[in-house]
Amino acid sequence: MKIIFASNNPNKLAEMRQALGEGFELVSLSEAGFEGEIPEMGETLEHNAHQKAQYIFDRFQVPVFADDTGLEIKALDGKPGVHTAHYSGQRDPQANMSKVLGEMAGAADRSAQFRTVISFITPDNQTLFEGVVEGEIADEISGSQGFGYDPIFIPSGESRTFAEMTMEEKGRMNHRVRALKKLVEHVKGLSA
Repeated sequence: MKIIFASNNPNKLAEMRQALGEGFELVSLSEAGFEGEIPEMGETLEHNAHQKAQYIFDRFQVPVFADDTGLEIKALDGKPGVHTAHYSGQRDPQANMSKVLGEMAGAADRSAQFRTVISFITPDNQTLFEGVVEGEIADEISGSQGFGYDPIFIPSGESRTFAEMTMEEKGRMNHRVRALKKLVEHVKGLSA
């Protein structure tokens, strides 16, 4: 089954392709022939994911899914949340992590969660899937694997950040993969 993933992010594509496995042809935006930006004007992860998926579905009329992911930190009242990618005012992971660590200085409660929402649209159906991984914010940046906030996020039950894990280790507990597994079960149910 051919599915467009409304992203060109190579890290996300690698995670998604690994999780999908055989039987699916996952196509990025550029591979589908789309160049440009997709509007993201929602105030929730759900709205942004749906808006991106609908935008691409309207152009190609083939199954498409889009995700939006947020890092939600309890001590920061759920921030950065929907603004995770540009929390510092720019799309710079180092600046974003520095801002979070600065705001977290001295915070006793460092609990946080990564939450991914996937919107899947076909000609007959629109469905949302969610994946969550709980953890905490580290005191400092550590590790060189992964991307985004991985160097400051320690998943529950671990002493290492996501950035200190291999892709396989991270994949076993990854929020995006958890949401994607729900999508895969749904898609397999549609074709049964």
